[in-house]
Amino acid sequence: MLEGEGGLTPGVVHETKNSAYGLGLGNLIALIDWNDYGIDDRKFSDVVYGTPQEWFSHHGWKAYGTENGSDFESIMKAYEKLFENDDKLTPKALWVKTRKGRGYGKFDNASHGSAHARNSKEFWITKREFAEKYDLKFECMDACECCYVDNKDEMKSALETVMSVFDKNPDFLDYLADRLIEMAEMVPEDLDKNKIFDKNPLKDKALYDYKNYPVYLKPGTKVTNSKGMGAFGSWINTYCQQKYGRPLFFAASADLAGSTNVIGFSHGHNGAENFGMYNRVTNKKGTLLPQAITEFANAGIMVGISSVNLDKKPFEQFNGFYSISSTYGAFSYLKYGIMRIFSQTVQDSNIKLGKTIWVSGHSGPETAEDSRTHFGIFSPGVTQLFPKGHVINLHPWEYNEVPVVLGAALATEKHIIVLHLTRPAIEIPDRESLGVVSHFESAKGAYIIKDYDKNREKEGIVIVRGTKPTANIIELLPKIRKEGPNVKIIAAISSELFEMQTKEYQDSVISKNEWLNAMIITNTGIDLMNHWMKHSIVKEYSLSPDWDDRWRTGGTLDQVMEESHLSKDWIWKAITKFAEDKALRIKKIKEGMFE
Repeated sequence: MLEGEGGLTPGVVHETKNSAYGLGLGNLIALIDWNDYGIDDRKFSDVVYGTPQEWFSHHGWKAYGTENGSDFESIMKAYEKLFENDDKLTPKALWVKTRKGRGYGKFDNASHGSAHARNSKEFWITKREFAEKYDLKFECMDACECCYVDNKDEMKSALETVMSVFDKNPDFLDYLADRLIEMAEMVPEDLDKNKIFDKNPLKDKALYDYKNYPVYLKPGTKVTNSKGMGAFGSWINTYCQQKYGRPLFFAASADLAGSTNVIGFSHGHNGAENFGMYNRVTNKKGTLLPQAITEFANAGIMVGISSVNLDKKPFEQFNGFYSISSTYGAFSYLKYGIMRIFSQTVQDSNIKLGKTIWVSGHSGPETAEDSRTHFGIFSPGVTQLFPKGHVINLHPWEYNEVPVVLGAALATEKHIIVLHLTRPAIEIPDRESLGVVSHFESAKGAYIIKDYDKNREKEGIVIVRGTKPTANIIELLPKIRKEGPNVKIIAAISSELFEMQTKEYQDSVISKNEWLNAMIITNTGIDLMNHWMKHSIVKEYSLSPDWDDRWRTGGTLDQVMEESHLSKDWIWKAITKFAEDKALRIKKIKEGMFE
């Protein structure tokens, strides 16, 4: 890892230092160019206390350095000290004191991002030391600036002059060639990796056969939907361990592994031995990393794991580990930067990469008692800030839907899967008695909770997303059927999965005309439902926790749902008004078309 002191100032570096210590990354070496300047016109020592020695040694790293950073012999002496009495579990840092701009003609911050003009006097001055050392003559060194075409010829001549050093110094050429061969021979023809990678579990159809996962619970069970993720993780890692000799997923959380239930990925399924939490001394086979509150670093570590392809044909298929990391939905932005870079890497890499699951946990106003600082109402919107088709967002509302949508998403070619989960335990519905389709239908991204009564006038569709809003709709179903308006109610689980379905299925759930005759009920900001809104009038009749453009406060779950206008009473009133105003809505839509 190569960095300057300016690059050490972001918070993620603090997270990385702690993580490297905790994980025992003794093979990680940080090379620090300590020159005291960046881009702005001030010294870093004016705003950052200490030295690289303190910055790293105080985090449990082994650190050595030199004040003579331009002297190679001095650098090597410091480097060798890093391996005296080598502790294989201790990360290391080598710092070198340098002068920013050395050999460039400009120094300190003035040298940053200030390239010399093509073929300029300043450019050739930087080459004079090299020319004098090796007794070379560049034909164009003292020439004036020339046109682009002539400059190409001059640069060709200059490069040939540089390479002539080898003609004048055959011993140097022999040394360089021998050294390159020596280094090449250090690389084994076949990686010394465990034979467990000779087989690829990702080809096993059982991993995606969600209808046969042994993790589903019976109706009436009261449980959080995040437990469904934990059960899935326990099963899939145990299954892969028993059949392929290794787990599939590594997991991490920001000191929330148990709270968000990613801890399930470290549990053995159905009595199998637990994998446990990784410990650099006592449990190196643990699948749950022992991370502190290090969201940014966690994301980086997880996508790093998912980027290591151990297949013999890495350009053709991926064989390695997948990853999952979690935090509060309110803090989703702390992972976004890394996920964005991973998405770009996946797009342009010739080597096949793996997948990562980004858990937006404890999301929505359902977080209740944690109050407004922890409500994931707007922040989860960053999970949509990707090119179309790069990410799959999943919003299962109850436990049994979670394994289904994970299996469906993992079966796709998408590399970033965002799983939005909530805190409160809710009762798994008896879908059969309620006349609601199976939880397996959530794999299609959207399904009909309640269809129209064919004997009555159709009054519009209600699109619902989120745990508590959907649970309240389910409780209201008997009343809606008996005395409510004739609306179709649709569970919006994943717009990305929905768009992967056949046009016939999509139209059977929401027809072209129904998109205009719709309202939304959601536990997120209304603008985060843009994939489910095709006309501005939809927003006018919708329910969302930002209904009054204010932050919600806090309290019990019932209190926050009431304040968010997501209680059963608010939902009933909103659906009723929506149906009553059907003629008015249609009139507004028609008038808007011809304005």
